[in-house]
Amino acid sequence: MKYSIIIPTLNEEKLLPDLLKQLSNPEFKDKYDYEIIVSDGGSTDNTIEIARKYSDIVKMHSDEKRQNIAAGRNIGADSANTDIFIFLNGDIIIPDIDYFFNFVENKFLNSNYLAMTCMVKVFPEEEILADKIFQAVYNMYFRFLNFIGVGMGRGECQVIRKEIFYRFKGYNEELAAGEDFDLYKRIRKEGKILFSKDLFIFESPRRFRKLGYKNVSWVWIKNGLSVFFKGKAISKEWEQIR
Repeated sequence: MKYSIIIPTLNEEKLLPDLLKQLSNPEFKDKYDYEIIVSDGGSTDNTIEIARKYSDIVKMHSDEKRQNIAAGRNIGADSANTDIFIFLNGDIIIPDIDYFFNFVENKFLNSNYLAMTCMVKVFPEEEILADKIFQAVYNMYFRFLNFIGVGMGRGECQVIRKEIFYRFKGYNEELAAGEDFDLYKRIRKEGKILFSKDLFIFESPRRFRKLGYKNVSWVWIKNGLSVFFKGKAISKEWEQIR
């Protein structure tokens, strides 16, 4: 087995089925040799039932203390049986699975890159002009951060070699936000990260629709600067939007 696809979830019954149905296609699983791991943070909807139907491994959080996404990803990684971790959020879709895995195999596996990430766009059927502008600016900015040696990869899609993941002790579970940036920032200090401008995934615009781009940007900027300079996030809890 080559890859472990690790998906942290919390009450994702609405969008998770689309991703899992796509990934659980026997043709793709046999062709690219991967396992699907769902690491749930304590869902109270039908997320667990959906995960059990389509996934190979389901990890469930049952403690009273709320589990953040960093812990969810780490727990999923600890259950993995391969040397390449692919972290995906539960509200994304891969537009072309063949292209995605061919890119990973040809551009990442046979390279000196320690980790990789890609562009993010909004679901085409929900995309509006503001989405195109916002995502274009942020994709360019995140790519620039990697170019100048800072390191960045959105949690929507992060591909990391197992040895590198554990060398840097995975995601910082003390961070309620910015844990994706924090890990890639630490990895970039030792080696290069591949940020592809040719590969992209689609995400739900639900957070942008509810909070607005101005508010989302402000939260990202505050947490990003705090993680960069202080090693901790401003947000104490990441707001759940479903």
